[in-house]
Amino acid sequence: MGPDVQEEAQVLTRTRFSHGNSWKHYTAGCSAALANILLTFPVNKTMFRQQLQGLRVTSALCQLRSEGLRQLYRGLLPPVLQKTTTLALMFGLYEDLSLTLLDAVPDGTPSVAVRSLAAVLAGSVEAAFMPFERVQVLLQDRKHCVRFYNTLDAFKQLRKYGLKEYYRGLTPVLLRNGPSNALFFGLRGPIKECLPTASSPGRHLLNDLFCGGLLGALLSTAFYPVNVVKVRMQSEIGGEFRGFSHVFSLIWHERQRNVSYLFRGVHLNYQRSLLSWGIINATFELVLKLL
Repeated sequence: MGPDVQEEAQVLTRTRFSHGNSWKHYTAGCSAALANILLTFPVNKTMFRQQLQGLRVTSALCQLRSEGLRQLYRGLLPPVLQKTTTLALMFGLYEDLSLTLLDAVPDGTPSVAVRSLAAVLAGSVEAAFMPFERVQVLLQDRKHCVRFYNTLDAFKQLRKYGLKEYYRGLTPVLLRNGPSNALFFGLRGPIKECLPTASSPGRHLLNDLFCGGLLGALLSTAFYPVNVVKVRMQSEIGGEFRGFSHVFSLIWHERQRNVSYLFRGVHLNYQRSLLSWGIINATFELVLKLL
């Protein structure tokens, strides 16, 4: 057997091995999501109030304090159901789609382009589970506290408006998911390579924590206005489905055409993302190694 044939056989073996072990990426992604949600939910809820109402952090915290501990974790179930599923898909589908596309594209196609496409496709598939994110917004919104008893009740009440109502705000979700996925997976490796070489498991964990946290903070800040529009769109029930540009224009005028008002809550957002994506990335890599 010649060297070229041997090399081709080794590549095929590695590909089959990776496909056979892709379940580990789904499991690690699910575990990472669960660890993150349990640790960061109160911070996320404070930021949500700032996004929706344009409040300062002290005012948002006062609101939550006055509502009590029971209300603080109201809306926890939807993100648990959504994030464990979507992060499992984010990491697992990215791995599967990358391998499938790399096998299918012509020789010489840049792997960066192929993996970026895989990341965008994985992010678009995640949007199928948007109803959980939609219900979470409704349960966290102060004006809906009396209207919806719990997660199941919110899902039941939305049913009378039709399937489309569950996907209100789909456009900003797609605008956020695909590009942010591509940047996250594309930059994760190069950033980690710039860090000091890890000489112990603990140092590996710190590098993963830093790398994920840095990327999460940068990307969530870049896409923060998109999330502000998404929250406004998803806080509405029934009536006209207003487009992304229309809702953005409304918010822009409401906040006096001031960019700093549009970014209210961004400080807490990047701090939360720094912690959140650090936990996600570090937990993912740790669980993947354990598996």
